[in-house]
Formats: sequence, structure tokens, C-alpha cells
Amino acid sequence: MILGKSLEDYLEAILILKNKKGTVRSVDVANYMGFSKPGISHAVKELRIHGFLKMDNNGLLHLTESGQAVAEKIYERHCFFTQYLIDIGVEPKQAESDALISTLMPDLNVMVKKSSYTAIFSIIRLTSVSSNAVSSVGCALMKS
Repeated sequence: MILGKSLEDYLEAILILKNKKGTVRSVDVANYMGFSKPGISHAVKELRIHGFLKMDNNGLLHLTESGQAVAEKIYERHCFFTQYLIDIGVEPKQAESDALISTLMPDLNVMVKKSSYTAIFSIIRLTSVSSNAVSSVGCALMKS
């Protein structure tokens, strides 16, 4: 199954929060992403239906094995592009924000710097980035 960008964002957020806090509730995801609890509830339901997420009796969210694998690939891809943008001169905060695969309209300064990789960005968006490439880069998303 191919997830939409929105559900990918939720999986990545759950992975990041799990690694930072140990446990994750829907309200944690809502706060982290700046969304309302009802919006998160709908996404959680979709992720559960498709077998990426489970919720226990205490309301804690748990990635399934397949959910964990997908979330890690999404996270690795995000880290890869964040580091790439930093390497071409984009400020780290802007790079992290712009590394999200489906940003609407990036800052004009970033657009100029991005022009060197726009074509491969579009191609790689549909594929996964190898773990080796990302592990050599590292990512601060879970550290902050």
C-alpha cells in the first residue's frame, strides 16, 4: 500500500515521539504536529485499518512491525534531504522544514539553492533512501 503524504507525516511523528518520550498518545501527536485531536484521531484510525499502528487499552499508540519499517524509511528520507539541503547552503532550520517531501512553496532563497537537485528530488520521492546513506549523515530530528 502506498501511503499519502499526510499519513507518512503521522507515522514519522509517532516514530520521533516514541524515540524521544518512550510512549505516545494521540494528544502528543496533535501537539507535536500542531493539529487538532479530531484530525489526529482520523489519521490514527486510517493507520490502524491499514495495519501500521495499534492502540492499547491505555490509549498508547504502538507502531506495528510494518508501521515501524515504513516510519523509519520516511524518517531516513527526511534526514537525508535535510542534510543535503544543509550541505548546499540552506540554513539548518529551513532545511529541516523544506526537506519534507511535499512542501507547498519553499522560500525563494531555498528555491535557488534547490534547483541543483530538483530533478533527483522528484525521482527519489517515490523510492526509499538506503539506510547506509542516511546513517552516514545522521539526523537531529529525534535529538531536539
